[in-house]
Amino acid sequence: MVLGMICALASAVCFGTASVLQAVAARDTPSGTGAGVDPRLLLRVLKQWRFLLGLALDGVGFVLELIALRALPIYTVGAALAATLAVTAVVAAPVLHLRLRPREWLAVGVVCGGLALLALASGEEGHLRGGTGLRVAVLVFALALLALGFLAGRLPDRSRAAVLGLGAGLGFGVVEVAVRLLDGFTPSALLANPASYALLIGGGTAFLLLTTAFQRGSVTAATAGMVIGETIGPALVGVAWLGDRTRPGLAPLAVLGFGCAVAGALALARFGEAPAAEPDATPDTTPDATPGRP
Repeated sequence: MVLGMICALASAVCFGTASVLQAVAARDTPSGTGAGVDPRLLLRVLKQWRFLLGLALDGVGFVLELIALRALPIYTVGAALAATLAVTAVVAAPVLHLRLRPREWLAVGVVCGGLALLALASGEEGHLRGGTGLRVAVLVFALALLALGFLAGRLPDRSRAAVLGLGAGLGFGVVEVAVRLLDGFTPSALLANPASYALLIGGGTAFLLLTTAFQRGSVTAATAGMVIGETIGPALVGVAWLGDRTRPGLAPLAVLGFGCAVAGALALARFGEAPAAEPDATPDTTPDATPGRP
């Protein structure tokens, strides 16, 4: 369990640092002439070296997340990944010349405190692997999420970013659940398991929706939606179908820790707004001033 928690936190560090790099890359990339969700956007941002470096960190973070998910309940890993925003806030401050306000330092502390409570209360990973029905259901959900994401890209500006962010969070949640549904990592086992395809489709959908939201809308709203989508849904699946439990008698402590970690992350959602400011510029640090990626 100790190794799993270390991997979960290290994963959050990788994802949080990658987010800052990808924020700058997404904002420096032309949006193109299409409306809504455009898959070609991913091809354009791949020309940005910061985005590529962020992807490399995401790859390392995913490997660490995979190790954590095979050792810890999904609710613990999900809350640790919500701590990505705390990492983003701390990294964005010196890199993008932003200043954390006292309440945001408090939010960072709340996230860390929530994770500490979860570490104390978490039991071992649930030993249920789910049946074929759950694997197929996760794949169908991933496909539906992709289709709905294209529709969400055409919503009015006010609601679009939040819905796209929520969709991205659900896509990342599909990845978390799918990892737990993998029976093995041999080519034959992966090809025969619907969860393998759900993992790929969910992860790709999440990246596409999140990149679109960060470039074309309020990223504070998108980030908040993402945090909710990638924590609450997967945690419920883990408890209801995969046997995730807390240590005996410590369920209230786990709920408190989970709530603190997610609430603290939501309080830091403005760091989805990390602006790609010029070195000589004085950035506006008010929420929703200049959207970007956390």
